[in-house]
Amino acid sequence: MSLALLITLLSPVIGGFVYGVERILRARMQGRVGPPLLQPFYDFFKLLEKRSMVIHSFHAFMGLMYLLGTWFSLYVLLSGGDILIAIFFHLLSLAFLVVGGFSVRSSYSILGSMRELLHMVAYEPVFVLAAAGLYLITGTFQISQILHSDKLPLLYLPLVFIALLLTLPSVLKKSPFDVAEAHQEIIGGPEIEYSGKFYEAIYTAKWIEYVYAFFFVFLFAGGSWWLGALLVLLSFFLVNLIDNATARVNFRQMVAFHWCVLIPLVVINLMLLALWRS
Repeated sequence: MSLALLITLLSPVIGGFVYGVERILRARMQGRVGPPLLQPFYDFFKLLEKRSMVIHSFHAFMGLMYLLGTWFSLYVLLSGGDILIAIFFHLLSLAFLVVGGFSVRSSYSILGSMRELLHMVAYEPVFVLAAAGLYLITGTFQISQILHSDKLPLLYLPLVFIALLLTLPSVLKKSPFDVAEAHQEIIGGPEIEYSGKFYEAIYTAKWIEYVYAFFFVFLFAGGSWWLGALLVLLSFFLVNLIDNATARVNFRQMVAFHWCVLIPLVVINLMLLALWRS
């Protein structure tokens, strides 16, 4: 079994530990004791014992496809494949979740699905443009070659890296961009009607998304893996700091921030890079 496949299979465990650390860190930032490190896994096994209420088979199937699509997109990254293919499959997995949310007669589910679409429209262009920036520096979309590049993408793409960092709260549904889930308002987003083992699939997919999102941060260190690990740790702390220090914005403000601030930031960096190289 290859190392990439092994890490991919273990990614839910890795993501679960990351989520556990995040909950402890969040509690400390709020002056609380917080749950134990293994609390996400306790919740996981508790869901196994709960009764699965299936609204209809298509809805349940879309939840499973969200898990499989997210898992496969991570495997493409870890196996050193094409970064654009990984982004495509991640986008496809989110589309499965959205379609599943739209397939039930629940106003909360439908509203959450509509907002999930806005999330996708807001942050996915940043990931695609970040991939384009990595291509300009390394000359390839292949992850394996980017990770062995002699160049340090962070030095050439500082604005792109900043935009990517500020996009992570939207990807991971953290404040101020937890618009799709909005726990105070629509109670959980497009996955609200899932339960039992099928909600467990959604729960697991979100753990995998932690590994997926922070792996993009790791790529900006190029062949310097120790720097990549440091960037991941700093970005993890920053995301939780922003999550605890900000209030949720509305969907218009979220889209405006990504399209009027972050995307222009990325484009400016890419234009300056193109002019410098010419």
